[in-house]
Amino acid sequence: MYKKKKRSWVKHLDFIILDMLAAELAIFIGVYLKFHSIIFLDKYEWYNLYQNLAKILPVIDLTGVLFSETYTGILRRTKYQELTSTIWHCVINFLGVFIYMYGTRTTYYYSRFAIGTFAVAMVIVTYFFRVIWKRLIRRRKLLDINKRSMIVVAEASTVEHCLSEIAHSPYTEFKVEGVAVVDEDMTGQEIQGIPVVASADNLLEYLRTNVVDEVFLDGNTRASEESLAGRLVEQGLTVHMALIHTNNLMPNRIMETYGDYVVLTTSMHIANNKQAFLKRVMDIVGAIVGLVLTAIAFIIFAPIIKIQSPGPVFFTQTRIGENGRRFKIYKFRTMYMDAEERKKELLDQNEMDGNMFKIENDPRIIPIGHFLRKYSIDELPQFLNVLIGDMSIVGTRPPLEDEYERYALHHKARLSIKPGLTGMWQVSGRSDIKDFEKVVALDTQYISDWSLGLDIRIILKTIAVVFGGKGSK
Repeated sequence: MYKKKKRSWVKHLDFIILDMLAAELAIFIGVYLKFHSIIFLDKYEWYNLYQNLAKILPVIDLTGVLFSETYTGILRRTKYQELTSTIWHCVINFLGVFIYMYGTRTTYYYSRFAIGTFAVAMVIVTYFFRVIWKRLIRRRKLLDINKRSMIVVAEASTVEHCLSEIAHSPYTEFKVEGVAVVDEDMTGQEIQGIPVVASADNLLEYLRTNVVDEVFLDGNTRASEESLAGRLVEQGLTVHMALIHTNNLMPNRIMETYGDYVVLTTSMHIANNKQAFLKRVMDIVGAIVGLVLTAIAFIIFAPIIKIQSPGPVFFTQTRIGENGRRFKIYKFRTMYMDAEERKKELLDQNEMDGNMFKIENDPRIIPIGHFLRKYSIDELPQFLNVLIGDMSIVGTRPPLEDEYERYALHHKARLSIKPGLTGMWQVSGRSDIKDFEKVVALDTQYISDWSLGLDIRIILKTIAVVFGGKGSK
């Protein structure tokens, strides 16, 4: 029987529990250093605050796990990388603590010293626990304790590459004990320190008389692999069949079935159902809050827009969304009614190098429009697009139709996700970036590196950029 590899958070349950214990220990340290007493052992009324915080910390920690990728590749990280990941994990937890205190209206009653000490101690203790636990896991894996025995079956022309890819990582659940070369008799030789234990003629006999748990069949062998795999499964062995070499494909890939086909699916980034669901929840909650702000802005600025330029308050325009889909985008109008006609006269003043149009001190903008754009107030109605599902809060800038028509093939990569109100480009300079290829590079980087944690960081940076009025013209 083959035990399927653990996926998602279950795979790192040990680290999740350790992080929870570290957070609890950190709050104890903070309270002890401030009050020289221990939570749960004293009867002072205000200690209930810290007791309640200690009880809610595991929930905050689990919520943080859902919104970050803090455990991805944890065993392969260096100590510096682990420190960076630990700090980010603790920042998310600390943000959750602030939200809890604000929601319960108890912020004022907590000691700043105790909470500050708790924050510092959480980073130190969490990092210490992780490093020690990783060291124990690595030592155990290096001893090959309880590892399953694997035999690799390949041809002479591919066996070197096959072994280099799967046989030498010290942190796998299996150990390659030998290799069988099926198109040459190399029995008795060694390849990359691994003995050749069989050929095509005596492979089945070797498997019958030796301890073998799993067999890896290289997909480049020209033997009848399906027939061989069937015979091996009948012997009670677990068989892994390599379907395709993926060194020339994108690194993100999953196995799927379409009808009776088993396919390897690859993309710039593959999000699981949990991540997609949480991103949509963030969009809906953010859109509801944003539409409330839109209503307030409408009451304040609609009369001014009407006075300065008679016409509709809102501006609608066709934009290009996910993978070329067209949709109507909504904004507060910041230009005169004849802005689109006058654009043709200003094309030679375009400051952007590529398929975007932008000029400084655009004469088509009405007086209040400069203020609305500086603080991105004109973008608020797009929260309706987010609620509908045409856009996301974080994504890539949706291009105009004429911009899209001039796209080169590699430019379309930035449209592989829903467009967003904000994104990597907006928090990296916005209008200060003149090169469209730089915009494309930032957008594709966002898509490749996407995570819920990255979205949160971009949202926080966007808030700082908007309130500073930086980069928008």
